[in-house]
Amino acid sequence: MADHIMSTYKRLPIRFERGEGIWLWDTENKQYLDALSGIAVCGLGHAHPAVTQAITVQAGKLVHTSNLYGIPLQEQLAECLCTLAKMDRVFFSNSGAEANEAAIKIARLFGHSKDIKCPAIIVMENSFHGRTMATLTATGNRKVQAGFEPLVRGFIRVPYNDLDAIKTVAANKSDTVAVLVEPVQGEGGINIPDTGYLEGIRNICDEHNWLMMLDEIQTGMGRTGKWFAYQHKGILPDVVTLAKALGNGVPIGACLANGKAADMLQPGSHGTTFGGNPLACAAALAVLDTIEQDKLVIKAAELGQQLLKGFTRALKNLKGVTEIRGLGLMIGIELDRPCTELASIAASQGLLINVTAERVVRLLPPLITTEKQVDMIIEQVSDLVRSFLEG
Repeated sequence: MADHIMSTYKRLPIRFERGEGIWLWDTENKQYLDALSGIAVCGLGHAHPAVTQAITVQAGKLVHTSNLYGIPLQEQLAECLCTLAKMDRVFFSNSGAEANEAAIKIARLFGHSKDIKCPAIIVMENSFHGRTMATLTATGNRKVQAGFEPLVRGFIRVPYNDLDAIKTVAANKSDTVAVLVEPVQGEGGINIPDTGYLEGIRNICDEHNWLMMLDEIQTGMGRTGKWFAYQHKGILPDVVTLAKALGNGVPIGACLANGKAADMLQPGSHGTTFGGNPLACAAALAVLDTIEQDKLVIKAAELGQQLLKGFTRALKNLKGVTEIRGLGLMIGIELDRPCTELASIAASQGLLINVTAERVVRLLPPLITTEKQVDMIIEQVSDLVRSFLEG
């Protein structure tokens, strides 16, 4: 049946039919514990009643009109996000890659407003920003770029977590206009920068009149124990991009801008057919309301600590475990060898995980996960890793 689908994924031989909370069932009625959340998308788990109701009610009223007209739900969602993020304006899209495209266009417009003919954006090694031509160029992963040359001009790559490298660019590249960075690298292996890194980028951007642009597509919406990961540092970026968990599975992305970046996009400079339509905005509003009412941001921080402590107890003395790291409900267990097969082994045991950067077991459980379910994840993943390493 899949013969007519382009082979862009090496899919596991599983077809899911239904879900509830942290659980999924396949077409053979086998049950799975979902510790991946559709790659940080289903923060409220599967078939959450509030999101289901919002989608159902809105689908019965109005799905789409286009952005040629005012969309009240879009305006309401924009106000909520700007309040939470302390931003001024939002452009809504359908995905994270599109949100990052909007950020890149804002940076280029900003550069041209300063009479810079070829504005450049600093990006990081091991980053991931999307698969469109501009965002795959910004992505620091050669596998994502291979075969798609010529790539887009205007990006300068430096090592992640290296302020001196950014300062070197500042001293030598006068056409630089922005820094685009993930507060925590997700696809790169749950890489958490040193204390002072993001604050240092903010200072450098202020000193040189650059835009600080944060890709919070994976880290946003409460996943790290704050609504946005930059809020751990007490800083305010100029641009923030969101997607993934914003719609709990309904496609929606957002590019938030503040201050000098907020008014760069004007009529005719950017657009979208589907972005911010009534259905997607209704879902996103239900997500925001549920996270707020159920205090899931605080819960994510607490459960993240439970996961880190549990894995440290279970695996800290196991030969082959290089590091256990995390922030909120973003957990990475790095091994000293490639372990991509662990995803399929786990799935055969009824557990959904992911391996990224070839040797990092990545866990992104829903924000609604219970303490008991966290203990289940710790036990199952620890047994899986131990069995793999001990052969």
